[in-house]
Amino acid sequence: MSGNRLPVRELTGILKAGGIFLEEPMARHTSFRIGGPAAVFAEPAGEEEAAALLAFLCGEKIPHIVVGNGSNLLVSDEGYDGVVVHFGKNMGLLAETDDGFRAGAGFMLSALSRAAQVRGLAGLAFASGIPGSFGGACIMNAGAYGGEMKDVLTCVSVIGSDGNVRELAGEEMALSYRNSRMKKEGYTVLSGTVRLTAGDAEEIAKEMEELAEKRREKQPLSLPSAGSTFKRPEGYFAGKLISDAALKGARIGGASVSTLHAGFIVNDGEASAEDVRSLIAMVQARVFEMSGVLLEPEVEFLGNFRTPLMEIRK
Repeated sequence: MSGNRLPVRELTGILKAGGIFLEEPMARHTSFRIGGPAAVFAEPAGEEEAAALLAFLCGEKIPHIVVGNGSNLLVSDEGYDGVVVHFGKNMGLLAETDDGFRAGAGFMLSALSRAAQVRGLAGLAFASGIPGSFGGACIMNAGAYGGEMKDVLTCVSVIGSDGNVRELAGEEMALSYRNSRMKKEGYTVLSGTVRLTAGDAEEIAKEMEELAEKRREKQPLSLPSAGSTFKRPEGYFAGKLISDAALKGARIGGASVSTLHAGFIVNDGEASAEDVRSLIAMVQARVFEMSGVLLEPEVEFLGNFRTPLMEIRK
């Protein structure tokens, strides 16, 4: 379905308080700062609009994707010939519970970590430097420095391809390393609840600052990237495998393997999406040749790319 055949009038009718934008550059909405235009860019004003919009898109089989902060996304240079549903600040409501929070999918995970620290609630310090939104963090079971969402997430409200909203709790979410039932079955998270434990606000703040210092020392925070480019292979570390393959500093166009942390591919300012994709493919091939380990991208891809990737056989 081409962009000019998308049902813009119907979408505008659903999003009475939200917004619809045509040919929106996705470089504005990804941490890579790369990406061509989305044919339609839709911003629902809250959970009710989001559920109605997704039910319509699924029912009409209209190509679409839901994005939050775009911190784990590489959009092709051609863009996306469908509907990008953006869960931003309008989907970022936050409510306190007795032992945690109920957060909207668009709420920033780092802001949730700070809110927990202010209340003296422990368990989310690991998330203080993760640049993604809450909904995406739930779907991919985001984690860092020994903590992950499965440690604190108790339930999520989701909408499926059938347009029905339901609650998933506990083991129903099937949270595992960078995976979940939501990801496997294509559920979109609308909101969720985290349960935390009582702690000392000053001690939590100290822990968060120590983790921030580690990130500043070891991660290329000054350049656009999508964080860790590859998932951690079982029994290995992706960064070390890439370093051992002498790929630190390797470059295609404006994309390069960070010399600070080989697990990051960065945009030096002029990279195209195809540059990044080609470099990911080159890293995969070289590491596999050197070690026999096939690295699986943690980055999600949207749109059409010319460069094929090596695929993990399930």
